[in-house]
Amino acid sequence: MTTVENQLRRKVIETARALQSTGLTHGTSGNVSARYKNGMLITPSGIPYEDLQLEKIVFMDLDCGYYGDYLPSSEWRMHMDIYRHYVEAEAVVHSHSPRATACSTHNMGIPAFHYMVAVAGGDEIKCAKYATFGTKALSDAMIAALEDRKACLLAHHGQIAYGPSLDKAFWLAGEVEALADQYLSALVLGEPDTLPPSEMSEILRKFKSYGKQLDALDGDDAGAFEMPLRRE
Repeated sequence: MTTVENQLRRKVIETARALQSTGLTHGTSGNVSARYKNGMLITPSGIPYEDLQLEKIVFMDLDCGYYGDYLPSSEWRMHMDIYRHYVEAEAVVHSHSPRATACSTHNMGIPAFHYMVAVAGGDEIKCAKYATFGTKALSDAMIAALEDRKACLLAHHGQIAYGPSLDKAFWLAGEVEALADQYLSALVLGEPDTLPPSEMSEILRKFKSYGKQLDALDGDDAGAFEMPLRRE
């Protein structure tokens, strides 16, 4: 294994363990992957995160094949299909985070009750239709629910998120869980009002530059916020 591959394997393990330590998942539920060369590196099936080692992270191609002595996570197909459909996806995090999972058990997505819903790339976070875990049917339902988004819920299951890096995918999974928590809290008082489509369109435009510094802004991004005056 090259130094680059070892570093990525180590980051996959670190991210998987962070799922557990932050409460985004429990036990061996959930899985993590990162795009690598013409395939992906993904956590193995059934091995506790504390027992993961570099050689136990599984390399898969994007044609359903795996290499080595360890079986990949049973949810490998969802990861593979995200990499196939979204060239910008460099990492995928799937978890059974408590609040997102609670919403998913009602086949309920997260509407535009808060502008931060746009962090997943759309005017709502959708919930994929139920299908048995580890199946092509589930992966197909997930792709439909993503619909140019970076995260969705999975009915009676959990959530999945992708990003340009493992850190970003993990961060997004945390944001989805926080939004699910806030939405469930709001429901205690009744169904909250939602922001109108026109406002969400504006929010999505602004999110093109959300969280970026000057060196990461392009011409379109720079106009998404009123920029302050820079003092020398």
